Amino acid sequence: MLKALFLALVLSQALTAAAEPTQVIVVRHAERAPEPKDDPALSAEGVARAELLAEMLKAANVGTIITSHYRRTQETAAPLAKKLGITPTAITIRRGEIPAHINEVVAEVRKASGVVFVVGHSNTVAGIVAALSSSKPIKLCETTFSNIFIATPSTPQLPAVQIKFGKPDEGPTADCQ
Repeated sequence: MLKALFLALVLSQALTAAAEPTQVIVVRHAERAPEPKDDPALSAEGVARAELLAEMLKAANVGTIITSHYRRTQETAAPLAKKLGITPTAITIRRGEIPAHINEVVAEVRKASGVVFVVGHSNTVAGIVAALSSSKPIKLCETTFSNIFIATPSTPQLPAVQIKFGKPDEGPTADCQ
């Protein structure tokens, strides 16, 4: 009886550990076209950045992809999703409810296992990264598209790793990066 209880406890812990994300890769959507204002597609430059990102991450063992409902996030994730045969989960952003959206994305991340890829916006990426690591929220400039943040939710006391990819961004202003 005690042996069976011990085995059940060990299996329970193994399943719980397997049900957690091991890494979360967070990016802002790639460059967008100027029109239409309400939900623009990616520009040609943005499409190229999304393709580069897919090439970079194709061997990262991504098992879950999360975007917002906007085209630019979905189109940024699309090349990687296609390469991996994954259907992304799109989470709606309700007007004026950015903190609620961040919480919904983080909750969805925490339900996943393995490596999770999240495509957000200049006003959501910092909050998502901060919720999954010890990194302090940073404001992304409207001209910032080259950051990749990698958080390890099992060790939230560690800061996220930040790397740059693709064409360099225009210089940041004093209040953003």
